[in-house]
Amino acid sequence: MAMMLDESEASDAELIGRAKGGDRGAFGKLLERHYDFVYRAAYRWCGKKADAEDIAQEVCVRLGKAIRDYRGGGAFTTWLYSVTMNAARDMMRKTTRENVKTEAYGAYSMISGEASAEPEDPTEALWAAVRQLPDKQRDAVLLVYGEGLSHAAAAEAMAISETTVSWHIHEAKKRLKTLMRSAGEV
Repeated sequence: MAMMLDESEASDAELIGRAKGGDRGAFGKLLERHYDFVYRAAYRWCGKKADAEDIAQEVCVRLGKAIRDYRGGGAFTTWLYSVTMNAARDMMRKTTRENVKTEAYGAYSMISGEASAEPEDPTEALWAAVRQLPDKQRDAVLLVYGEGLSHAAAAEAMAISETTVSWHIHEAKKRLKTLMRSAGEV
């Protein structure tokens, strides 16, 4: 009798191979194993729990089709991060009109004194500032400081050179310093 590995012990590569072949259990285990990573990356990108949950769910749906195209050239999490960031950007583009309305109401609330102008938590204030950075700078900061990746691993995830990641980090630090000063945080 052939000895089968328990799905919890199967490697990502084994689960991916089985998922490509239509094994729903393997696909489910792969999602279960990496859902927290997807949610965490989405949350750091958007800063809102509900939006991060929506992005994570969208990634799960997209992954059902996209897993067949995964070639395995790099780490699965690197590819999964790209899928997550694309879903986040798509959601941002899709909801731009709604956000304009929400921001207009928020400005009205601040003027009328109904809302707090600053986040209470300094860490949240910093992440809010990170979310204001240009896309490449924000992604570099999220990967290096949010996910703890090296510059080389972040470069692979972003499909750019390691020196470019370092440059984005450098520029992001300068912008963050300015943003935090103007917000009275530094």
